[in-house]
Amino acid sequence: MEEESSDQITAPLISKEEDRSGESSSSSSSSNEINGENSPIEQVALTVSTADDPSLPVLTFRMWFLGTLSCVLLSFLNQFFWYRTEPLSITAISAQIAVVPLGQLMAARITDRSFFRGSRFEFTLNPGPFNMKEHVLITIFANSGAGTVYAIHVVTAVKIFYKQHISFFVSLIVVITTQVLGFGWAGIYRRYLVEPAAMWWPANLVQVSLFRALHEKDERTKGGVTRTQFFIIAFITSFAYYIFPGYLFEMLTSLSWICWVFPKSVLAQQLGSGLSGLGIGAIGLDWSTISSYLGSPLASPWFATANVAVGFFFVMYVVTPLSYWFNIYDAKTFPIFSDDLFTSSGQIYNISSIVDSNFHLDNAAYEREGPLHLSTFFAMTYGVGFAALSATIMHVLLFHGREIWEQSRSSFSEKKMDIHTKLMSKYRQVPEWWFWSILVVNIALTIFACEYYKEQLQLPWWGVVLACVIAIFFTLPIGIITAITNQSPGLNIITEYIIGYIYPGYPVANMCFKVYGYISMTQAITFLQDFKLGHYMKIPPRTMFMAQVVGTLIAAFVYLGTAWWLMETIPNICDTSSDTVWTCPGDHVFYDASVIWGLIGPRKIFGDQGTYGMVNWFFLGGAVAPLLVWLATKAFPNQEWIRLINMPVLIGATGSMPPATAVNYTTWIIVGFLSGFVVYRYRPDLWGRYNYVLSGALDAGLAFMGVVLYMCLGVENIGVDWWGNNLDGCTYASCPTAKGVVFDGCPVVS
Repeated sequence: MEEESSDQITAPLISKEEDRSGESSSSSSSSNEINGENSPIEQVALTVSTADDPSLPVLTFRMWFLGTLSCVLLSFLNQFFWYRTEPLSITAISAQIAVVPLGQLMAARITDRSFFRGSRFEFTLNPGPFNMKEHVLITIFANSGAGTVYAIHVVTAVKIFYKQHISFFVSLIVVITTQVLGFGWAGIYRRYLVEPAAMWWPANLVQVSLFRALHEKDERTKGGVTRTQFFIIAFITSFAYYIFPGYLFEMLTSLSWICWVFPKSVLAQQLGSGLSGLGIGAIGLDWSTISSYLGSPLASPWFATANVAVGFFFVMYVVTPLSYWFNIYDAKTFPIFSDDLFTSSGQIYNISSIVDSNFHLDNAAYEREGPLHLSTFFAMTYGVGFAALSATIMHVLLFHGREIWEQSRSSFSEKKMDIHTKLMSKYRQVPEWWFWSILVVNIALTIFACEYYKEQLQLPWWGVVLACVIAIFFTLPIGIITAITNQSPGLNIITEYIIGYIYPGYPVANMCFKVYGYISMTQAITFLQDFKLGHYMKIPPRTMFMAQVVGTLIAAFVYLGTAWWLMETIPNICDTSSDTVWTCPGDHVFYDASVIWGLIGPRKIFGDQGTYGMVNWFFLGGAVAPLLVWLATKAFPNQEWIRLINMPVLIGATGSMPPATAVNYTTWIIVGFLSGFVVYRYRPDLWGRYNYVLSGALDAGLAFMGVVLYMCLGVENIGVDWWGNNLDGCTYASCPTAKGVVFDGCPVVS
């Protein structure tokens, strides 16, 4: 039974012969167990060290100073760039690299004398050389500031798009509670998603590889370079190259050559546009194009990349063109690829005309304006989201249900541990009640805010409780998918759907329900991923917990403060009709969703009163798909490739579209194939040595040059006006093809 369960791990493993030999040798003595044993996941065994030095200092002055500085800077810069037409995401890897010389400088220059010598409060500002564990904790701080704070979308939508009032204090409560609530779910599921070796979290291996490259002495192979030398070369190359797609030749973001060949053909541009069409033949020679929405393809295991490729191909090149050219839901009246909201005649819908003075839906005005329509691709992506949700539940029950049950039964008794869990058992663990305390306090504060500021937030107390129930239910299955495949199916659609049916006409309530139901789960996944990084790097769990909590709180204040400042000072922010770089593409998609699910409600769009009722059948299709794969594994037990079919990833492949576009996917898949299949299969020595180091170097070079370009040229709005900076060159890709439809800038089909 144990062996059958381990076979459910859907990732390449070290051969069973090697695994058994490791087990037999490990049983002889505890020292051999630590020295000879390794992870059963081959990528982890190749990347993560099994050595540990518990004596290294971690809670140092350097860690607190550089960690706080990294968190503040990344939070400010990421929010600052988020509202721009081409948002720049500065990852934690940038800080991970930048703090090394600073840490070494502080170790060399700051006094090492002890204060309060001989007392219980004795400490020193400089305990010795800058070490890897300090560096990891600084990076955990940086991780807190490295992504967007989703609750800012709520504030932006209310203030900018709906032009309604929401105070800074209420916004702060929403931001903090949504960010911190995930700690509760993370604490509950640690034993399932951190300790087992099968939950290997591929994205962490990029950072682990980079830590080792920056700290460990690496022998140079004959005719080759060390990992540190390779990183420096790749970093400088990435830094220098980004001046072309980032400033001088922006068309490198999406080379849609079919549009150049057919400059007057709507059909050809629909097929060839990488940004507004199907992206056939389009390619992006820009690392930000490749990694901006799906993460680094170098960090994605090949089986997961292949699942994404199949899912993308099916939705983009089968479902979408068939739906469009068979004119399903009057598809030809609208663009083939768009996240805008339309009237039945193909014009942009005037949302403000259907909102009454109480910030609710004006049903009479909605009847006058007529039903809201979506581009067929936009409607299909919602259907795919429905299918991915039911597929996630079925996949985890069928393929991991036994493991979850056995883990639950053995959680309070002795259980088999891998080498990294054994090493971490030396440290004091975080008590369960710490997580429960955070959970209870946050839920209480959220209910208070929603009841006391009901006019601004609109969400009743029972909505908070229901959102928490959804989050705790889905954290485990989505965590398992993410920990194995590096792809995280979204939960936002189901939260919008449920509250939209129960409580229609209240857009802010819908947005708040989504951030409490979806983002608290997403934050839990982020915290669990950081826990696993600490697990690999042997960071004391209580210290890791402290860094995560403090970093999250700092990031919440800085993100909201930056967003509030930008919204108050930049004229016409988020206005796509004005000549501005501050068009807020991500916030536009969030706003559209609040209109569809919150203001108008799913019943008037996907229900018995709406146009897109058939899309609900995707729920059933998503539930059946993993069952077919599971039956195939039972019918053909010797066909190992069948087990690598991951339906939640395959079906949910296009979950980032929009705002992601076709060229983001096509180029990501090509690079993922070259790295995860070609190099990994034919040159595993090079892959193990350089793959994750290359990913970190490309991220860092792009981020640093992006900041330099903006600070030196973007602030003054200095640009180069020539055809190479016409991003896509596909002006007709967004045109409708139905007869008689008039759309600005498009030819009218007669």
